[in-house]
Amino acid sequence: MTGEAGTPPPPATDPMKGFRGVMAGALILQAIVLGLALLVVADLGAGVTSWQGWSLMGVIAALLASCGVLRQRGTVPVVLLLQGALIAFFGALPAVGVVGVVFLGVWIYMLWLRREVARRMAEGRLPGQQA
Repeated sequence: MTGEAGTPPPPATDPMKGFRGVMAGALILQAIVLGLALLVVADLGAGVTSWQGWSLMGVIAALLASCGVLRQRGTVPVVLLLQGALIAFFGALPAVGVVGVVFLGVWIYMLWLRREVARRMAEGRLPGQQA
């Protein structure tokens, strides 16, 4: 069954709403991992009170703040910029840079999945759209 003008019907539940939950969970998980990385900064870096520690705490705060605004259009590019900021730590703190590389890979995969779900939704091939 199709909607008006041959378009597929919308799915019963919005899959993008659930995807925002997955993105928020990934942001919180990343903030937890980076909070544990503060221990590495305290031992291997110049300490938590240094520019490294304060910068890392700023990135953690920005990740947690971006959880609340995932509905906005510009949030995903901001999250990707935060991943780039973490990768920039590679010179000063390689452990934090590795965390940035790993989570950048996670975000690229999640964005690919989001694009794939949107494509299938437009084609009417999602299970919730089947009659």
